[in-house]
Amino acid sequence: MKKSLLAISVLAALALSGCGTFPDWIPASGASRQKVQEVPETGGRIEGIQLVDVNDTLARKLADSKKLGQFADIFPSAVTNNYLIGPGDVIEVTIWEAPPAMLFSTLAPAQPMTTSTANSVTLPNQMVASDGTIAIPFAGRILVKGRTTEQIEASIVSHLKGKANMPQVLVSVTKNNASNITVVGEVNTSALMPLTPKGERLLDALAFAGGVKQSVNRMAVQLSRGSVTATMPLDSVIRDPHQNVVLKPGDVVTALFQSQSFSVLGATGKNDEIPFEAQGISLAQALARSGGLNDNRADARGVFVFRFEDAKLVDAKDKTVRAINGTVPVVYEINLRDPAAFFVTQNFPIQNRDVIYVSNSPEVEFKKFLTLVVMVASPAATINRELE
Repeated sequence: MKKSLLAISVLAALALSGCGTFPDWIPASGASRQKVQEVPETGGRIEGIQLVDVNDTLARKLADSKKLGQFADIFPSAVTNNYLIGPGDVIEVTIWEAPPAMLFSTLAPAQPMTTSTANSVTLPNQMVASDGTIAIPFAGRILVKGRTTEQIEASIVSHLKGKANMPQVLVSVTKNNASNITVVGEVNTSALMPLTPKGERLLDALAFAGGVKQSVNRMAVQLSRGSVTATMPLDSVIRDPHQNVVLKPGDVVTALFQSQSFSVLGATGKNDEIPFEAQGISLAQALARSGGLNDNRADARGVFVFRFEDAKLVDAKDKTVRAINGTVPVVYEINLRDPAAFFVTQNFPIQNRDVIYVSNSPEVEFKKFLTLVVMVASPAATINRELE
């Protein structure tokens, strides 16, 4: 019996050594390393699949591509302390006239500016009209839209020259209705926040709305200004003050809950869909969270990341079939038999919906095949012995 089993095993090993692969009917959790490497040539059900060997240069290129959409680059702005008046704002105008007063002496006096003989009057509060003007006695309609209070004061003084005696003007905003930003999304209280000459920033808006509902590392913040919209992890904005940009009237700030995850399959500690924070994680972190490579099964040369990637990042050929959004199917290959690859995995960024697959080693497949051979040969040998 032993001789029969040995003979069958040797014949099986010799047969497999000739083709280098194992029958498809052997149970497996996924494709072997060789099968994955053959995908670009065989095509399968998806054409144009790119197999890309990951090195440090590529890993850094992919990591840098995630930094291109930063707020500081998209929304550059200098801090300004000049509040610009707009339609809907309510403003107060006080006019002083030096003695002898020519225009405002008969009006009810307000507090004098410097001397008890100076006459002053505070006009009733006015809402800036839709055409951006207000009315000033003896000066007519004054354009205030898009101007600072200092510019409006100078304009009124200019219109009163020759009519009032050495006029002085003070303009103040009593109600801000024009310069606002909107805060919505996963915040405790959606709000319309007025802007002040202080120059409110992105995090000021979130604080004004009562903060975010979820954990900071699961949140992203989206800023919309005109036709431009950009999104960043909230954690990145907090850690990098440059990304905490100054807001402008009309901006819309949206707090987004980022439900990001990757799937891990094959010869790892566990096969699962694993969520990760909005800030993002590296391949090294992803493998660690999945329990690492299974020491009894894994082929360290066969670590793969499946992803639909921007064609420009992988220098895809023109014949490559692209998805609707312009991406291409890419299989990134990492050989962890090379110690330097562990540095590469620390720079390689994992994206939402990535699939990480670790293939079984050829030895594991051979053991499976050998087990099946023994299971078939053992009853046959028993029957043969009984017949003898």
